[in-house]
Amino acid sequence: MIYFDNSATTKPYKEVLDSFVMVSSEYFGNPSSLHGIGGQAEKLLSQSRAQVAKLLAVKPTEIFFTSGGTESNNMAIKGAAMQHKNRGRHIITTRIEHDSVSAAIEQLEQNGFDITSLPVDKDGRVSVDDVKSAIREDTILVSIMHVNNEVGTIQPIDEIGELLKEYPSILFHVDIVQSIGKVPLSLRENRIDLCSISSHKFHGLKGTGAIFIREGVRLAPLFSGGSQEQKYRSGTQNVAGAVAMAKALRMTLAKCSSGIEKMKKINELLRDGLAGMENVYIHTPVHGSAPHILNFSIQGVKSEVFIHALEDKGIYVSTTSACSSKRSLPSKTLIAMGVSRELASSAIRVSLSFQNTVEEAQIVLKAIEEAANHLRKVRK
Repeated sequence: MIYFDNSATTKPYKEVLDSFVMVSSEYFGNPSSLHGIGGQAEKLLSQSRAQVAKLLAVKPTEIFFTSGGTESNNMAIKGAAMQHKNRGRHIITTRIEHDSVSAAIEQLEQNGFDITSLPVDKDGRVSVDDVKSAIREDTILVSIMHVNNEVGTIQPIDEIGELLKEYPSILFHVDIVQSIGKVPLSLRENRIDLCSISSHKFHGLKGTGAIFIREGVRLAPLFSGGSQEQKYRSGTQNVAGAVAMAKALRMTLAKCSSGIEKMKKINELLRDGLAGMENVYIHTPVHGSAPHILNFSIQGVKSEVFIHALEDKGIYVSTTSACSSKRSLPSKTLIAMGVSRELASSAIRVSLSFQNTVEEAQIVLKAIEEAANHLRKVRK
């Protein structure tokens, strides 16, 4: 099996699974309980929070555990909107955000908020000037992802953060679900107020994630109930999941330097091989893109059919975001980039991890060419 769908989810490290089982078995107490077993669980939770904070170079009091990227994004966007609605109801975002951002913002729009969805260029990149032009007196939030989950384009978060230093009342939310461990980003230096991460994108477990809330920023909580997570996220904390996520993040960032260089070489090999194939169009920009994502189309071949053709060869890739891949609609990101609906409907996303190899990439290239040729013959 060759797994090239790491942007959808990664395989958990064995050490991460072991830590989850150990904590679930030996430290199963409720961290909110007053007795000793609860105290042990609370200590592990605090240690995990401190470790995640240290790895992200922020304060432990700024890290809040969630169920993953979707909840973190909703918590940031809806929480900011509802907390500051009396000050303003204008939100700026882009046309290529993950569905957990765009759908949350659409829901706010239905409830009286005014939304500006900025266009992107042919590389899938938003213009800083467009962000500046969109700012109004009633703007309360800017939400822009760091790395696009479909084509891998890196957004100019540093420049946008620098711009927003001139507007201290506007909150800046950045979804780094696809970039963490692959494209470095300083939350502190780039004036980021809110940031979302998801554990299963860096070899942790599904159902665990976190949100960074800069000290001094206030959000309206999504859940009502207990006082967990400083009352931002009521509900019994997933201690084993938090421990596992902290371990996964530590292991991933420790491998980051060599792993990124390895992925760059594999990505370049794949790009060069695809560029030499007939009727193949590569959508991921050559410059300013993440090392682990490569998006392309094979003209005349439907992506769903092609996915299954590769699966028959033991190769696993994807179409668009895993969250929207079953809707049979062309990629909204590619459409926003000016790609035709025909090519957008044929898009394939290859996404790598540190565990992939050059040898696997060579096998995949051969399989892609064989599958494409076979499907073209079948169509004729």
